[in-house]
Amino acid sequence: MTSIYALILALHSTWRWIVLIILIVSLLRFAYQKKKRLPFTPTDNFIKKAVIIAFYMQALMGIILYILSPITQYFLTHFKTAVHLRQIRFFGMEHSSMMILAAIFLLIGSLKSKNADTDDRRFKILLIWFGLALLIVLSSIPWEFSPLTSRPSFRSF
Repeated sequence: MTSIYALILALHSTWRWIVLIILIVSLLRFAYQKKKRLPFTPTDNFIKKAVIIAFYMQALMGIILYILSPITQYFLTHFKTAVHLRQIRFFGMEHSSMMILAAIFLLIGSLKSKNADTDDRRFKILLIWFGLALLIVLSSIPWEFSPLTSRPSFRSF
């Protein structure tokens, strides 16, 4: 395993916690703002952008890992065999596809919220699309406790 691969893998593993925290905090804030019928503020806009930036930084690291990973290289070069191997298929196809879908949902939510005619509608749009993205992310992370594809919660640098 190359040193750059190990470094990016550790960063990607650590950064997921930041992404999850920011995404969950944004949803809690948007839900609170909507419930209290508060206006959409510059702070809300900043949080929305922070979610997008954090997630897309994670996605960039994921793309680099996809290119460097021996698991995904095996998947790509031995597709007919690899597609039947759960852990290799997970990283070669499932994890990346679902994370791309989550990134698209975040982008759709962000863009649609810009065109909302009321703050209440803006919060509703963000809650729906960011909430769907969170569900996809949570279901597609290789959790330490997962019987399907287990990876450590924290990797050392």
